[in-house]
Amino acid sequence: MTTLVSVNVGLPRDVAWQGKTVHTGIWKEPVTGRRLVRRLNVDGDGQGDLGGHGGEQRAVFVYQLASYRYWAQQLNRQDLVPGHFGENFTVDGLADDEVCSGDRFRIGTALFEVTQPRVTCYRVGLRLDEPRMPALLVAHHRPGFYLRVLEEGEVGAGDAIIQVAQGPGQMTVAAIDALLYLNGRSQAALERALTIPALSPGWRDSFAALLDQIAMGKGANGNAGLVPTSSPPPAWAGFRPVQVARIDQETRTIRSLVLTPADGQPLVAAQPGQYIVLRLHPDPQGPAVLRNYSLSAAPSATEYRVSIKQEDHGVVSRYLHTQVEVGARLEMSAPRGTFCLQPPTRPIVLLSAGVGATPVLAMLHALADAASPQAIWWVFGARNRAEHPFAAEVAALLARLPQGHRHIRYSQPDAADQPGSDFDAVGHISRTVLQEIGVPADADFYLCGPATFLADMTTGLGEWGIPASQIHAETFGTQAAMTPGVVDAAQRAPHVPAASPTATGPVVAFARSGIAAPWDAQYRSLLEFAEACDVPVRWSCRTGVCHNCESGLIAGTVEYDPDPLEPPATGNLLICCARPKAEITLDL
Repeated sequence: MTTLVSVNVGLPRDVAWQGKTVHTGIWKEPVTGRRLVRRLNVDGDGQGDLGGHGGEQRAVFVYQLASYRYWAQQLNRQDLVPGHFGENFTVDGLADDEVCSGDRFRIGTALFEVTQPRVTCYRVGLRLDEPRMPALLVAHHRPGFYLRVLEEGEVGAGDAIIQVAQGPGQMTVAAIDALLYLNGRSQAALERALTIPALSPGWRDSFAALLDQIAMGKGANGNAGLVPTSSPPPAWAGFRPVQVARIDQETRTIRSLVLTPADGQPLVAAQPGQYIVLRLHPDPQGPAVLRNYSLSAAPSATEYRVSIKQEDHGVVSRYLHTQVEVGARLEMSAPRGTFCLQPPTRPIVLLSAGVGATPVLAMLHALADAASPQAIWWVFGARNRAEHPFAAEVAALLARLPQGHRHIRYSQPDAADQPGSDFDAVGHISRTVLQEIGVPADADFYLCGPATFLADMTTGLGEWGIPASQIHAETFGTQAAMTPGVVDAAQRAPHVPAASPTATGPVVAFARSGIAAPWDAQYRSLLEFAEACDVPVRWSCRTGVCHNCESGLIAGTVEYDPDPLEPPATGNLLICCARPKAEITLDL
């Protein structure tokens, strides 16, 4: 008979881990007597990170005695007891390769429905003192699963577990887990999974993305269910020599460099909105420095254009403005990035400020070349005409669009600046401005500009009710970090780590952060090395499962330990389980 062996609860606590503090509810202990199970939880239980655990879809977590016996043998552990895997219900029966999403069970006076497998994260490894555990759970097809509470009631150890309904589609927990995380998935299986009403929305979204990936012919390039993809793999690895064919002074502080190949090989037409990385040597005796620059012209296989603003204290921008001349040779990566113009199916708003116009200008070029019939809005903010780049170029492109619109705001116009010609109004771009000028709410919004501009506009669009799927933003510099459960993650500027006698490995360069340092063998992965440098990183499982840490590998090669359960997209790497084999450059 299938039985509830133990009911386990625990409130979140702060736990020391690798010099950090983690707030987690994975420590569960068996309780005596009966417990009330409510819509969101078992009485006395809690989750520390509601972004990844808990909620109606993940109210109760279940793990099996058979899996306890299996891991005791596999890990040579004799200390595993109910609650060790963070489960609320330890059960005898209900194997992952037998229970299906949508199955319903009566336990005590409560009624439950199976929703999804466990979302693997590092905390199960923390609890078991086995960092590989998130990957092992998936690779061995023993993830455990979550229950939704359909009817609240009381449960207790010893209760029989009675199945009262079978889930439509009859896909087991293990099969659903493998469908997302492991190679070998099929279109038919993805379509079948999407017919299961009980499956959690997040998993449904992932399977829909994988189906779209197959339809677009990207089935062998990364896992779109874990990391959205909207651009092809980089056209080449590492850096290529290019030369400066032309220099255009756009404003007093912005100049454009037109780059052509210096190796006799053609370029590749980039996706509108992508960027390249330049490897530069401002100091001939010093190390190379890296900078990302968006391409600012029409897609071309013969030349690229980047437009650079000279910053007051920018060593690299000053070098490009004052020392680089026509004929100079530079080193350039292939175009990268997922901030790309998608096939237009609704109105488009290209929204930028200052030099942030560069990627959306490339999009405007592509739309004008295609004579897009959609309504296209160019909305731009600058201080005045003297600091307004590409004004004539934009006007010519908008004139080629059947439904081209513009709105220019100057925050500090000069006396000679002409309203209605140079600009349309005084002030800053805001959500209110967009509404006042008639920008449609059903548009796709492409944003680029200073950090405060992006934050204000993203917040404003959200308050307007624009869905996140219609808001696309490009960020200069480092990306936002994701460190689930870590409560004392201080914000510090990226830096080279303190000198160490073991730091004798190949140089690791972080392009967005603008630092480089020799690899230190004391770290188990590039993720740990990046954390030591305070480079913002994103992660969850730390063992090559979830792909949250997937990052661009601009140059160089790596080796994995452990191997990822599924490879990242071509041109990317998983920093959580990678180490450098030679000098590398990362898009971090």
